Amino acid sequence: MLPLALILRGLGAEVAGSDRSRDQGRTPEKFAWLESLGFALHPQDGSGITSPEQTLVASAAVEDTVPEMVRAKELACPRMSRAELLAHLFNAAPTGIAIGGTSGKSTVTGMVGWILTELGRDPTIMNGAVMKNFVSPQAPFASARVGKGGTFVSEVDESDGSIALYRPKVAVLGNVSLDHKSLEELRALFGNFLSSAQICAINLDDAETAALAPHAKALVTFGIASEAAMIGVEAGSIHEAPTSLSATIVDRRDGSSHQLDLKVPGRHNLYNALAAVAATNAVGVSVSDAVAALGAFVGLARRFDIIGTSHSNITVIDDFGHNPDKISATLAALKAHPGRVIAFFQPHGYGPLRQMGRELAATFARMLGPDDVTLLCDPVYFGGTVDRSEGSERIVLLIEQLGGKAEYIPSRDDCATRIIVIAQPGDRVVIMGARDDTLTKFAADLLRRLP
Repeated sequence: MLPLALILRGLGAEVAGSDRSRDQGRTPEKFAWLESLGFALHPQDGSGITSPEQTLVASAAVEDTVPEMVRAKELACPRMSRAELLAHLFNAAPTGIAIGGTSGKSTVTGMVGWILTELGRDPTIMNGAVMKNFVSPQAPFASARVGKGGTFVSEVDESDGSIALYRPKVAVLGNVSLDHKSLEELRALFGNFLSSAQICAINLDDAETAALAPHAKALVTFGIASEAAMIGVEAGSIHEAPTSLSATIVDRRDGSSHQLDLKVPGRHNLYNALAAVAATNAVGVSVSDAVAALGAFVGLARRFDIIGTSHSNITVIDDFGHNPDKISATLAALKAHPGRVIAFFQPHGYGPLRQMGRELAATFARMLGPDDVTLLCDPVYFGGTVDRSEGSERIVLLIEQLGGKAEYIPSRDDCATRIIVIAQPGDRVVIMGARDDTLTKFAADLLRRLP
């Protein structure tokens, strides 16, 4: 909601809002910044809804029983979902680039936005994460950029089916795997997404994505392993370092080669970079220019975000990993280099834990070794009517049944204490979870407490 509010304000709209996080005292610095920009923030008690002239915009996570929803209904205010408003703005732009897929959307969106900005295209960017390249003292939470160049870059969400609302010029699809919906539902949603676009950038290394290629009117394909990909990687050229990655990008359409030097680690980020190169190429950016621009891309907050290293050489990393694909990518980047991994995971809800709990457990058990350890606290819960009968203890039992090492500690603070007890020099501690901005502060506080 925050980046959408920033874009609306940049377009001249009057925007006000409420958030239960603010009422609960979480991330006060973010809300203070919004107020400094002129946003009117209200308690979530309905007091901000005063006129039928107001339009109420709410995310899918907001229940109808929330006072704002009740008051808006009483006053017969027009209502839009977050996705409906975003799709309206996106579809009105002359050139829309929509980033879809189970994982990597935010990073690819940031990369595409950065390439176009570097090349003077002045895009509007809607992201689900803070883009470090655009952070400044005036914009400490830069999850959006308002441009005047006619190009609108946005990640689009399949979890609530709203991906069907968008009409992109370019549709990007990186991967399709289990998350909020069944694979059958995802295949239908992403297939329709591709068919709605003028040109599609798709990952041929992902079998599910490649199988959807016939839905596209025109294609720019990419991949690391696939020799059929138009934009690929020279065999043997990939070099992974703990905080960076380099490779030679090959454009098989003209035989040209281009040296890519990323300031972000992990093979998943190489896929993200290829997706961004393909997406921008679809709107006329040369592969050479796109690859060069990515050399200055510094990543997103909470995407393998290295908080720091303690005096005793224990590194703390903040990461958005919350589904099997994202967690697997993060752990693979960590396990590509020596050192024990302590993986702390706060599930982002009870519902998702029921949906993909077994797959999450299998990921931790498969990716981590006998010396590594996984710690789970209770799922994040900010209120509401969700069924909380199945929690993190079930996931820990599944990890242990699959041969992994895991601990269930209900309290997040007690997990931090446990990490401080068991952490040793050379360890990497990764803090994973979604929907909770306070995890970044949790990671920073943990680093301060480590020897």
